Amino acid sequence: MLEEHAKLVEFIHLAGEVSGRKKLQKMVYIAKKMKMPFHEKYEFHIYGPYSEELTLRVEELCGMGFLAEQLEDKGSYVKYTYACTDEGQQFLTSMNRSHAKLSVCVDHLNEKSSRFLELVSTLLYFDHLSREQQIEKIHVVKGKLNFSEEEITQAFTFINELETCLN
Repeated sequence: MLEEHAKLVEFIHLAGEVSGRKKLQKMVYIAKKMKMPFHEKYEFHIYGPYSEELTLRVEELCGMGFLAEQLEDKGSYVKYTYACTDEGQQFLTSMNRSHAKLSVCVDHLNEKSSRFLELVSTLLYFDHLSREQQIEKIHVVKGKLNFSEEEITQAFTFINELETCLN
């Protein structure tokens, strides 16, 4: 019953901490697209793929004391940072969670900016299209972000690197 909760606690535990709700959403989505065992449903949203299920699960885990949510007022917005608590680590131990490839995936994802992960997750959302069509979609749905050709190339390279290290 708590298996999906344990996956998320493990994910954040492996990351050490994740800075930003948007970043967490994108990291889990990308991990899911890399065939990691996440089952949250995603829809396309203003910031790319978004899962209400994931948001609710994070809230539940914070309420259960397995995750800590730290808020930092940045003036025009609030930044959220998530970390695994001691209770969360005990929960993981009781659930016998350990996924070696997930650790590699989390490390690669967490070192990237949320802007970059938004680009990568959006490309993956449209991965049923050809590369050219994916690029066209980026310019349509993310036009205001003005992603450069270089950023898009880096995103495709990053996707290939993730697929290589996880297979």
